Amino acid sequence: MTTTPSFPDDTDDLRLEIIETARALPRLGLTKGTSGNVSARTNSGFLITPSGTPYKDLTTEKIVALDFDGCYRGDILPSSEWRMHLDFYLAKPACGAVVHCHSPRATALSCHRRGIPAFHYMVALAGGDRIDCSDYASFGTKALSEAMIKALGERSACLLANHGQIAGGPDLRKALAVAEGVEDLADQYLSALVLGEPAILDEAEMAVILMKFRTYGKQANELEDGQTAAFELPRRLD
Repeated sequence: MTTTPSFPDDTDDLRLEIIETARALPRLGLTKGTSGNVSARTNSGFLITPSGTPYKDLTTEKIVALDFDGCYRGDILPSSEWRMHLDFYLAKPACGAVVHCHSPRATALSCHRRGIPAFHYMVALAGGDRIDCSDYASFGTKALSEAMIKALGERSACLLANHGQIAGGPDLRKALAVAEGVEDLADQYLSALVLGEPAILDEAEMAVILMKFRTYGKQANELEDGQTAAFELPRRLD
């Protein structure tokens, strides 16, 4: 039985967490300048970073609240990519946060309209056996949002052609971790391509990997009924 996730209220603490996540983007090498944007779902819509504001100048009052009809209040415009965030949430009801950035390696791949295949099992971090690249559309448009949704499929991340990447997760910490993981994979894939096309893991192996990822990181006492550990456990002596 699936439970509907609950989401937080619009609070200063959540707004501060959005600001901290946004400031982490340049620190982690995931973006430069004011490019990129961060949002978090609330119980009434979502909060997002404002348009064109340097991350160092962000305050809780500058974080913009939108509802799921795409409406906002106040004098501060939301990020130009608010629509992508909105449609990400509408398409994925369990998603609690979204990070969009122009990370260098993912952007380089996206300029070749090239996604990331299963050259490494860690592509499963986005919830599938590959990470696709969307078709191209101008930034800040409904067309880009539609291209993103198509490229995401059932996954939580994709590349955006000639643009960058977008990643989601149940909360801000995990959405940022997915964005970092996508950039790492793009870096590794570009390095592997120096020697030619790398070996790609087949569908059967990736199905095994995706099953393992359901319990990866869980302690033995956290496994639910019917779940098995992600790897062969050593023998416990006590």
